[in-house]
Amino acid sequence: MITKFLKENVWAAVVLTCVRIYLGWQWLEAGWHKLTGSEAFTAAGFLKNSINNPVADKATKEAIYPTYTAFLEHFALPNVKLIDFLIPAGEFLVGLGLIVGGLTAAAAFFGILMNFMFLFAGTVSTNPWLLMIGTIVFIAGANAGKFGLDYYLIPWIRKGWNIVTKRGKPTNKKVTI
Repeated sequence: MITKFLKENVWAAVVLTCVRIYLGWQWLEAGWHKLTGSEAFTAAGFLKNSINNPVADKATKEAIYPTYTAFLEHFALPNVKLIDFLIPAGEFLVGLGLIVGGLTAAAAFFGILMNFMFLFAGTVSTNPWLLMIGTIVFIAGANAGKFGLDYYLIPWIRKGWNIVTKRGKPTNKKVTI
């Protein structure tokens, strides 16, 4: 019932537009500061701290996410230059996509993914809040981008997908989002 409301209702689209712009601004601003800050952004210290102090069970003192800690230790830290590029660029692009309403569901998905990665590493800050809002935008799907670029992008992508998959000739019918 609530999912149908989020996905189809025009008033939900209006509210979701405001919500996604707020969420997009949070991501865009975080990425922008890392991309243009006076000091070059590096995740090395954060990664080392996350590896040395993983999220652990208080009673047993065992790491709760050992596979994620192993990922950080064996992939992320050795490739810190790649991570130093992906985090700020990803934050900026997620924010931009949400603000302009272009590929909104994909932007929300990747924002959710980053929030989870930060939480697995032990950083709480605003991540649960952004995760909750991002999930609402993601569930709403195309309706969250109805008043944005998705209004034009989604029909164009569907038309191209039909051509690529040879499902027949694309129709000139107006596709409603």
